[in-house]
Amino acid sequence: MGLKERTSTAAVLLLIILAVVQWAPRLIFFLFLQIIIVAAVMEFFGLARRRQAGPQTGLGLLLAIFISLSFLWPKQLPLALALVISFLIFSLYFVIYTNSIEKVVIFPAAAALTFLAPLYISLPLNFFYWLRVEHGPKIIYFLLAVIFLGDTGAYLIGQKFGQHRLVPMASPKKTVEGAIAGLLWATAAALLFRWLFWPSLALLAAAALGLITHAVAQIADPFESLFKRAAGVKDSSPLLPGHGGFLDRVDSLLLATPVYYFLLKLFLP
Repeated sequence: MGLKERTSTAAVLLLIILAVVQWAPRLIFFLFLQIIIVAAVMEFFGLARRRQAGPQTGLGLLLAIFISLSFLWPKQLPLALALVISFLIFSLYFVIYTNSIEKVVIFPAAAALTFLAPLYISLPLNFFYWLRVEHGPKIIYFLLAVIFLGDTGAYLIGQKFGQHRLVPMASPKKTVEGAIAGLLWATAAALLFRWLFWPSLALLAAAALGLITHAVAQIADPFESLFKRAAGVKDSSPLLPGHGGFLDRVDSLLLATPVYYFLLKLFLP
């Protein structure tokens, strides 16, 4: 896949995301999130099936959407209650479904991966909905700027100056030098964003938000890569030309988004 195709895909994705974040009504924004979540969950199960782990796609998608509803209706369906009900449904399903020796053999992996997908993907990504409802689009732009500019810095500096591998088993191309550059670029992106669009944010708060959020993202990226390594593939899917799959595009956000949400609770008055 050439640079032109990769750039074209990135430009289209960016325009769609900016339009939805900026102008979409709340329900449309929520539904847009669910499309991404469903696509990423299906890609995750696709990776698991490559190792014959036996994840239950239908159940996993049902639980992912059920958890999402707790973000849409937090008073009627609190997140803690949604998780308890999800676990009850999940347990009942596998008690009934696991009715042969063949299914018993793969039960631990099948059950673990089926329940992990909603927790790993749906739970964190739905914090985007709360971010937009509680703070507005600007807060999301700050997060995306920190993540994507930090990733850019890590890639550019790592490619040119990287000598020491960071996590060779998960991501052989990531280097210590690139990781440090990513943190610096993310902090600089946070300070620049504050100067241009968010002057009311304290200087140290902006720097801390950028630094901590990107540090967490640097954990999430190789964590997702471990699933791909185990499945023996480079990308979670070919759906996004030049960029892999939806799971590949949101991997850094899976830890960063909820951490960022709660950091805002700490730093904002």
